[in-house]
Amino acid sequence: MFQISVEKEFCAAHALAIAGAAGPGGREPLHGHNFHLTVTLQGERLDADGLLLDFHALERLINDIVHPLHNQNLNDKLPFNPSAELIAKHLADRITAGLPSITPKGAPVPRLAAVRLTEAPGCAVTYTP
Repeated sequence: MFQISVEKEFCAAHALAIAGAAGPGGREPLHGHNFHLTVTLQGERLDADGLLLDFHALERLINDIVHPLHNQNLNDKLPFNPSAELIAKHLADRITAGLPSITPKGAPVPRLAAVRLTEAPGCAVTYTP
């Protein structure tokens, strides 16, 4: 089994709706994070060039997905309570949907193995589809 990973950082703010939270509407105060994203793909077969997938193609896909969230209030951009867990799943779903479009014709489409999202040092979630 082969795996490749690409990392990306982006800054964003959120205010989670948490039962019993003080604040307007039961939300915690709006606060920001420097999110660190790690996307890992895996597959058993390589393409004709000996690649699971071109790193640059994966980087472009991730950039296209993350760019609209960068320096934004995620409560305004995402249709769910933007917990790190749900953000990781959202990113994973979007990456999975985009993989066929960046895989060379005739090559095996790699599988998304995991999305790891760190919102603060020592605080990370991992979503595995």
